[in-house]
Formats: sequence, structure tokens, C-alpha cells
Amino acid sequence: MNGANDKPNHSRRSAIPEEIAYLDLARTAELLSHPIVMLLKTEDLSPAQYNVLRILRGSPDGLTCGEISNRMITRDPDITRLLDRLEKRSLILRARDTKDRRVVLTRIAPAGLELLARLDEPVRATHRKLLGHLGLERLRILTDLLATCRQGLD
Repeated sequence: MNGANDKPNHSRRSAIPEEIAYLDLARTAELLSHPIVMLLKTEDLSPAQYNVLRILRGSPDGLTCGEISNRMITRDPDITRLLDRLEKRSLILRARDTKDRRVVLTRIAPAGLELLARLDEPVRATHRKLLGHLGLERLRILTDLLATCRQGLD
């Protein structure tokens, strides 16, 4: 892969194919994440906070801290503090479960839904700008390849 954003790497010749693929994947992930990070910054959100809000939008009955953590794209070692920050901004609501008072359920608040609604189209547009040039068939192949990579790690 010799794209405009590739850095010359003279050790590539001695690297094994798996190492080259890993490094290319890591470099590409970094390049793809930057525009999304900058977009989220306009709303004072981190990618992890955005991820939590999206997870909660898809779970209207609420989730426990552990369930949220298990669904995160990137693991956050201090999910409780991340939730505290979202709650402080009134983007989420936390309450004890009525059936089991030991369980605290987290739900997305109306302000969190409004924030996501504002971000939905700009995020989609950024994704289209970043990956749309691949076309539907290549995107499907890429998605399948990445899923296969993850399956090998389970």
C-alpha cells in the first residue's frame, strides 16, 4: 500500500505479511478516526462518550455499567467515571432497578437523544467522505475481512 499518507518504512521488506497488514490497519485506523474525533470535539464529546450514547440509544430499557462496557468499541478502564461525566451533562440518567435495587440501570436522557440527532448526519457524511470511494462491494469485502480477523481473536 503506497498511498499519499503512507510513511516510508525500509524495514517492510523484512517484516512478515501479518506484521505489514497489522501496521497498515493500525495506521489506517488512526487516519480514519481523526476526522470523527474532531467532529465529536465540536460537541465536547470523546469517542468513548459518543459510543456510550449510541449504545444507550439502542437500549431504551437501560443497561448496567457492565453491559455498557461489554458493548463498547474500545474498552474504557473507568466506565463509571465516563458515565459520571455524561450524567453531569444531563445526557444520561441512572436509577436503581425496581426489581433488584442492587442493579443500577443507565438510560439515555432526552438531551442525549437530541445531541445524537444533531450528530447523526455529520457523522454519516464523514463516514461517506472517508470510505465512500471504496464502493459498496469493496466495503462489503472489507467488512467481511475485518469480521474474519475478529473471529480469529475470540
